[in-house]
Amino acid sequence: MTIDIMLPFWGEPELLYRTVESVRAQSDGDWRLTVIDDAYPDPGVAEHFGRLDDPRIRYVRNDENVGIIENFRASVRLATADHLMVLGSDDLLLPGYVASLRAAIARHPEAAVFQPGVRVIDEHGAPSLPLVDRVKQRLLRPDTRSGDVEMQGERLATSLTRGNWLYWPSLVFRADAIRAHDFRDDLPIVLDLAILLDIAFAGGSLVVIDDEVFAYRRHTESASQKAILDGTRFTDDRRFFLETARRAEAHGWRATARAARARVLARLHALTTVPAVVRHGDADGRRALWAHILR
Repeated sequence: MTIDIMLPFWGEPELLYRTVESVRAQSDGDWRLTVIDDAYPDPGVAEHFGRLDDPRIRYVRNDENVGIIENFRASVRLATADHLMVLGSDDLLLPGYVASLRAAIARHPEAAVFQPGVRVIDEHGAPSLPLVDRVKQRLLRPDTRSGDVEMQGERLATSLTRGNWLYWPSLVFRADAIRAHDFRDDLPIVLDLAILLDIAFAGGSLVVIDDEVFAYRRHTESASQKAILDGTRFTDDRRFFLETARRAEAHGWRATARAARARVLARLHALTTVPAVVRHGDADGRRALWAHILR
C-alpha cells in the first residue's frame, strides 16, 4: 500500500530540500510526495523541483499565500492513497520510515492513526530533548518496548487530553478517518489535537509503534512560542479544554472530562513560560497566562 506524503511548504528552502531528500532516501520506495508551495517568494523553489527527475514527486504552487490551515486541508484533499501523512517542511524521515509504517498498517489495517518513534533535533540538526519532549516521551507516551500499543475511545481521549504526546508531522492517517473531520479555523495552535480528538470521539484508534524512524525539528522560535507571548495560546487552550470537557461528559467519558477540566500538564507548561511572558509578553499575554494557570 502506497503512503501519500503531503508536504506543505513555507520557510527555508534548504531545509525543504533536505526533507525531500530524506523521502527519496527511503529503503521502501512505495510512496508519493506532493509538495504544496504556499506562494513562497523565491522562484528558485519551483526551479529546483522542475529539475528533479522523479515521477513520484509532484510540485504544486498556490497562487497566493493561504496559510497553514488551508494547506492542511489541501493536503488531505489532494491525497489519493488510502493512507497519508502531512510532513513538516523542515523535518526528516529516517530511512526506514515508509517500510516501518507500511508494516504497521499491515498489522493494524483498521487503525485510524499511527505514531512511530521520534528523534528530536534542534535548528541545526543536532540531537535535542528539551523539557517538553522529555515529558512527551518519558512521561506521557505509552511504553512500546513489548510491541505495538493500540488505544481507542475514552482511553485515547483521556491520554491526549492529559498531555498531547504525539508529533503531528510524523503521524500517518487512514485517509477516510481524517477526511471525516475538518481543521478548525478558530484553533490555529492546537488544530492538530482538535482533529485527533475528533477522531477519538468518532471511535478511531491510534497505534503507537516502537521504531524510531522520524526526526522532528524543534525550533526555539515558532508560531506557538509567539502565541505564548501574546496570550492567544492560553486563551485558545482554556476554551478548547472546557469544550472538550463538555463533549466528554456528553459521551459519558468521565476520565476525559476530569482531565480536560484539570489540564494539569497544560498549567504546568504555562508556569514554565512565566519568566518569558513577564519579560517579553504584553499585558494581554500576562493576563491570559495567569487566567490559564489559576482558573
